[in-house]
Amino acid sequence: MSALGPATGQAGDDQGNGPLFAQIEFYIVQSKSLNETIAQKLTQLLEEHGAVRCSAMLNTGRIPLTNVTHIISTTSDFPDYDAAGEALIPVVKPDWVEASLTRGRLANPRQYSPDPRLFLSGVVVCCADLPSGDEDAIIGGVLAMGGLYSGAITRLVTHLVALTTTDNKKCTTALAKDLKCKIVLPHWFDDCLKLGKKIDERPYLLPNPEILRKKPDDPLNLMRVVENLDLYGASSPQAGPLPTPAGSPSSQRKGLKVFLNKRVMLSPDLEIGSRLRGTIEDLIATGGGSVTGSVHKADIFVCHYREGKDYRVASRAGKDVGNLPWLYHLITHNAWTSPLRRLLHYPIARKGMPGFKELRISLSNYNGEARVYLENLVQAAGGEFTKTMKQDNTHLITAHTVSEKCSAAREWNINMVNHLWLEESYAKWQIQSLTNPRYTHFPQRTNLGEVVGQTQIDKQAIERYFFPKDYDTESADEEGQLPQPMQQKDRNASSRNVPNSSATQNSMLTKANDLVTKGTNFSDGPTPKASKDHRRHSEGATLRTPATPRHFREGKENETPSTTGSRGAKDRAVAKLHELAPDIALYEKEKKRVGGVVFGGRKLNEEREPNPGRKRSMSKDGDSVVDGEDGRDAKRVKRSREPPSMRLLLSSYQRWVGQLRREDEEKASESYLGILLVQDPGTCTHLAAPHIVRTQKFICALARAPIIISTSFVDQCLEKNEMLSPDEFILTDPESEKRLGFTLGDALTRARSNKQRLLDGFTIYCTEGLHGGFETYKSIIEANGGRCMLYRARAGLVASSRTSGPEAASERGSHDDSEIVYLISGLNPDETRLWRKFRHMVQSSGKTPKIVKTEWMLDIALSQRIEWSETYELSEDDAMSEA
Repeated sequence: MSALGPATGQAGDDQGNGPLFAQIEFYIVQSKSLNETIAQKLTQLLEEHGAVRCSAMLNTGRIPLTNVTHIISTTSDFPDYDAAGEALIPVVKPDWVEASLTRGRLANPRQYSPDPRLFLSGVVVCCADLPSGDEDAIIGGVLAMGGLYSGAITRLVTHLVALTTTDNKKCTTALAKDLKCKIVLPHWFDDCLKLGKKIDERPYLLPNPEILRKKPDDPLNLMRVVENLDLYGASSPQAGPLPTPAGSPSSQRKGLKVFLNKRVMLSPDLEIGSRLRGTIEDLIATGGGSVTGSVHKADIFVCHYREGKDYRVASRAGKDVGNLPWLYHLITHNAWTSPLRRLLHYPIARKGMPGFKELRISLSNYNGEARVYLENLVQAAGGEFTKTMKQDNTHLITAHTVSEKCSAAREWNINMVNHLWLEESYAKWQIQSLTNPRYTHFPQRTNLGEVVGQTQIDKQAIERYFFPKDYDTESADEEGQLPQPMQQKDRNASSRNVPNSSATQNSMLTKANDLVTKGTNFSDGPTPKASKDHRRHSEGATLRTPATPRHFREGKENETPSTTGSRGAKDRAVAKLHELAPDIALYEKEKKRVGGVVFGGRKLNEEREPNPGRKRSMSKDGDSVVDGEDGRDAKRVKRSREPPSMRLLLSSYQRWVGQLRREDEEKASESYLGILLVQDPGTCTHLAAPHIVRTQKFICALARAPIIISTSFVDQCLEKNEMLSPDEFILTDPESEKRLGFTLGDALTRARSNKQRLLDGFTIYCTEGLHGGFETYKSIIEANGGRCMLYRARAGLVASSRTSGPEAASERGSHDDSEIVYLISGLNPDETRLWRKFRHMVQSSGKTPKIVKTEWMLDIALSQRIEWSETYELSEDDAMSEA
């Protein structure tokens, strides 16, 4: 660890007010990655620069939060983490010490936080010759997720982002000086932010990145997947054998300290025998704890199900509630871990998750303990797990998209998601929407099995469903007094334990969350007032400074219990703060500007917005995914309150080909004029093309009946720097209309009448080898209301029945297609050999098969009318003549 080097500290001393750490009283949380040796070296280094180390409280072994100013830990998995957050005590990694000494001032603790939500903590990024929009987006995302940015290439940089290593000064410097930074493509940050997880960089490493060198469907290197060792002992809600022998105490059992001064209650629903129970009680006693039969006296409550009065009382009182595998995990590792840290260490629900019982789920591309874990998680949620996948399966959970099951899922229209959908549905106890792009994102050349098991239980969601506020208070008060300080602590912790945010979360909202969870204490109870009662409750607590509210000393028995009815006020306050977050952030940034607050805004060339066509920096509708940390991005947030007057989709536009910088600048100008450039045909109001083209964007957008204009409109707006009337640029192309056999104006009229339901009720099959790709035709069919299925002649496939959609019946002509099933195919041998099986499948269902050219679908989508001609149908004669 470089932070322990003796020569790094001199820069931080003697700033005029004494040593750098003169005001610091720290506590070190030891773990596997921060052992006693490292802790001693850290202590020596900190004490040399004026800091004071604090020891644990003798009676409880807990951190003395009333004295500590900083907690040093490599993990957030220790008992006092939530309480430290409530007391505004920063928890930092050991690297924070080195960073502070190097800079000569205390570093920002947020950038060195072990909070798992800040998954880019420890990343120092430097950008090399990227387009300005992409660079701003990457920097904003890294800062929002706990990382740091460096404008110059230094030894502190961990990741250098570039498109190539040639003709680049920063890359040349990094290679020449043999710096230990990783040179990665921007795609790595894009994928990390989309998933909300830090994934392996190896497929993105320059100069020869695997994602550009290999095809997406090439087999992955399974030996490269690093399995999450934390899953061992946490892959099932059912307990296995005891981790230690039941004979005479071993050296491991003699050294057991995890239960020191803890009282444990074992719930009757564990259904364990008297012999096993006696062995567990002996282990607890050997570890310095005791077993109790009263939930009010217990510190730890162990049960199997999330039900019963004891469970609710223990949960509301802020006690540690876990299951038997969690208890075994404590014994095995002799180290405390939260039962909320791993999903299957928390008690399960007897009846499963609402709505999950109807789901049939299969797995693909997960191996080892990760597969066992996901299988058990499906069953714990109440779903049905199937080893083999059939057409009646509802979901396929896969680590990547290269497998037979994945191909079958596309063919059978089975929902294909990654494991994050299952984990977050279980953590939040609510089935998550499949439209969230996090759950359907599969980075190329990456096996998502490496990030399995990183999701934690959402305490706030579990509280809503299983132990809502004051559910059991009357019965609890009859039997015993609940320890109110711990109860207050737990409520505050609930407000902090928000679930992992989306990978593309807005950085301004991240700052608002920081204000909510750190700057303002919105607990479930009412906000304490500065009254005599409040001062009385604080007696005996040692406060470090009068200006900063500190945590009350633990063990206080006269804490006033909070009243009910405050959740609505909390929600309103949080909502109001989120509304004000952009203005707050803008004002704070402007205050730092040389010359004071600027009220006149920015110059046009400074207001560059990220490229909506580039996945790295934009969402699919063209809006910025993440805001940067400088004033320009905050200014954009404020200015975007006025919605754009035009959402424009461009097709076959050649002005910006090969000119990324010009593209960024001119797109920013377009946005300033009120034109929002989008990439999704489903969101556009206007479509611009040089002429009628048969591109995916043009054809899919046509189904929405947008206003279709010439791309000369864009050229003229940019040249005159003003918003012109699109009515003067309506697209006319009689030559293409004659060649393609339709009139654009009539097609738009029919599209408005069809309302994107021209193919409503149709199930159209496509072969995999179509020119342009299966996904292209799938998007065209679905844009017009139909259903598209990939056909590979799998055994057991049944032709889907179809009902005629009444909305577009007037546009289906005189051709009776109610009993016809279509297969769109090409003429290569891999496709023609499927024809015989397709005809047999359709005829077995009592319907008529027709194998057609791609021209059939393209003409239908362009004309917005279903017409039939024998020239569309393919036969074996066509296949032979092609051969």
